[in-house]
Amino acid sequence: QVQLVESGGGSVQAGGSLRLSCVVSGYFGNCMGWFRQAPGKEREGVASISGTGTTTVPDSVKGRFTISKDNANNSLYLQMNSLKPEDSATYYCAMKAGVSCGSTFLLGSGVDYWGKGTLVTISS
Repeated sequence: QVQLVESGGGSVQAGGSLRLSCVVSGYFGNCMGWFRQAPGKEREGVASISGTGTTTVPDSVKGRFTISKDNANNSLYLQMNSLKPEDSATYYCAMKAGVSCGSTFLLGSGVDYWGKGTLVTISS
């Protein structure tokens, strides 16, 4: 059984940093990513990493968020710096079982497994 368990969320002031972690059991896919969803808003993909280590982040977090993974420990990370109040959301770890992420993974297309999320709150 595949499970994704996030940790590392919390409350910080604007300008601060957080590092989210996701431990995967059962299967560690080639395409991994982080999504977030704030109350009343649509889910948004914020970072992905392919089997070759290629990363993709949208302009909204570029230069502030960095995704990385540790294949040996089946773990995925999201380093978030210069946090803003608009970054407040529940953050979800996601995995695609396929070979590559493709161009639509960060739109939520092709995600096979989701974690339950970790809450991030940024105060101004």
